[in-house]
Amino acid sequence: MWSKVTQCKSVWNAVAAVVLVVLAGACSPAAPGENSESLSGVDETVNSNQEGVSGPLAIGSQLKTTANLNFRTGPSSGYKVLRVLAKGTVVETVEKTSPSNSYYKIKHNGTVGWSHGGYMSVVSTPSGGTAGVSGSLAVGTQLETVANLNFRSGPSTSYQILDVMVSGTVVKTVQADPQNQYYKIEHKGQTGWSHGGYMRVTGDPGTTPNDPPPPSSNKVDAAIAAAKSGVGFSYWWGHGRWVAGGATSSNKGSCSGSCPSCSHSGSYGADCSGYVAKIWQVPSDNDDLSYDWHPYSTSTFDGSSSLWTTVSRGSLKKADAMVYRTSSSGHIFLYESGDGWGSMWAYECKGCSAGCVRNLRTASSSYKGIRRAGY
Repeated sequence: MWSKVTQCKSVWNAVAAVVLVVLAGACSPAAPGENSESLSGVDETVNSNQEGVSGPLAIGSQLKTTANLNFRTGPSSGYKVLRVLAKGTVVETVEKTSPSNSYYKIKHNGTVGWSHGGYMSVVSTPSGGTAGVSGSLAVGTQLETVANLNFRSGPSTSYQILDVMVSGTVVKTVQADPQNQYYKIEHKGQTGWSHGGYMRVTGDPGTTPNDPPPPSSNKVDAAIAAAKSGVGFSYWWGHGRWVAGGATSSNKGSCSGSCPSCSHSGSYGADCSGYVAKIWQVPSDNDDLSYDWHPYSTSTFDGSSSLWTTVSRGSLKKADAMVYRTSSSGHIFLYESGDGWGSMWAYECKGCSAGCVRNLRTASSSYKGIRRAGY
């Protein structure tokens, strides 16, 4: 009889142990490992109004997650989730300056993967130090965007987006105190608001390192001044953007390969038509050197327009341009001086290896002269 009781007691003890294990498991589930198929991640639907990181960022930039964020093996929600990064996690961009499908290639705890820029903010960049401004700033303080940044009609995400300022755009404060971390600023002659978390201070009131060339009563001289400021920047296919203060080792960018299948690193540079369009300020609102815009190709410049006219190569004047276009290629450069049929000084963005230069050159018979209206 005692043997039966002992057996029954053993059975009940075993059952109780199983129940405790089940209950314990229900209260404290084991965290799935990095390779667990049960790791489904978090929702990656980004609200169109929320602020986040977009556009090119220098390799080595530090980003901080603004919510729990999926860290994936590739640049879309179709790729496997390696882990979920907790809100406030700091990561570093690697290998690529531009995002893919809004995903940035980043490194976290030694592992390389991809996360969506909509849920990250910039902490610092290699060339510019710590990003993000807060507190009162003197009116007229210069701020530079460290990522593409919404320029809004008011100080919150509920206000209309007036423009998206590309990374590296320089603006000025028009009010000392921020509201909701948004600063009231002036951009391209318009007043609006942008989030301080995506800007850094670049100059005190009165300094103007990135402003366009000073107004000139002589449009031709102003065009040459703009051309000079672009010398030294890299060739950037399909773009047109640089700073009036000139190229430095940290901002000039670099180009490699054979265009149009070339690759570019950095936030500034231009190709031949983007360079001339910015110098000529065509169309008329293409007047901000630091704003990336490429409105025309060599095919456009080779055609007719109310903004320019064809001129004889023998009667070229300073700040005219020379252009040619065939079915498969084309080029344009700004004329400064010399013989239109012989050697002449010119400003041009020549290609990956040369970048944007001032040089002495000749031009084949395929080229024709054009002159900006009003010059």
